[in-house]
Amino acid sequence: MSAWLAHLYTASGAVLAFLAAADIFEHDYRTAFFWLYLQIVVDATDGVLARRVRVRERLPWFNGAKLDDIVDYLCYVFVPALFVWRALLVPDRWAILIVAAMLLSSAYGFNRDDAKTDDHFFLGFPSYWNIAVFYLFVARWPPEVNAAILLALAVLVFVPIRYLYPSRGGAFQRTTVVLGVIWGALMLVMLWQLPAVSRPVFFVSLVFPLYYMAVSLWLEVQRRSGMVAAR
Repeated sequence: MSAWLAHLYTASGAVLAFLAAADIFEHDYRTAFFWLYLQIVVDATDGVLARRVRVRERLPWFNGAKLDDIVDYLCYVFVPALFVWRALLVPDRWAILIVAAMLLSSAYGFNRDDAKTDDHFFLGFPSYWNIAVFYLFVARWPPEVNAAILLALAVLVFVPIRYLYPSRGGAFQRTTVVLGVIWGALMLVMLWQLPAVSRPVFFVSLVFPLYYMAVSLWLEVQRRSGMVAAR
């Protein structure tokens, strides 16, 4: 029973995706982001729960990893792409191109066998479109700037750089988790403040995404330097 409850917890993200999509169509963007925020909480904790109740041992025939990927694609890719289109975050003439770039690049990323490495890293930009879109919505930059940023992230899906996988251990896990929890609290504050987000809160919240990218790139440089030295 506990194994099924763990899978149901993961699957609840699909319901949250539906609720977010429904609110996007109603232009209730604040509530839509709230549902996506809850899904991030689910996604950050469902793996720990699944391992604790040993779902692979108890339900070896049920593919929890596939379920997780389906929910993640909905919440991290499809719903944010819908948001970009509905909220007019990019120039109207480019909207379908940008949405297609998000959907197709992540379809490629999700279906790579090595998308999650054996030593617990993501390979290529890990399709954090929900976070990117939230920041673009809050920042209110020109649509052309938003389009350029989203296209750059789509390209990074194909670039074989390894990114931290915070919930699965590895380098800097403790620091990453602590900063991630603080960042999560700041995100909740910004959600509460929408549509008029405090600029100091906004800029402080950027510390964690910048840290995440910087550490991931630094570890990648170190790894490649070690490979070159080994030759």
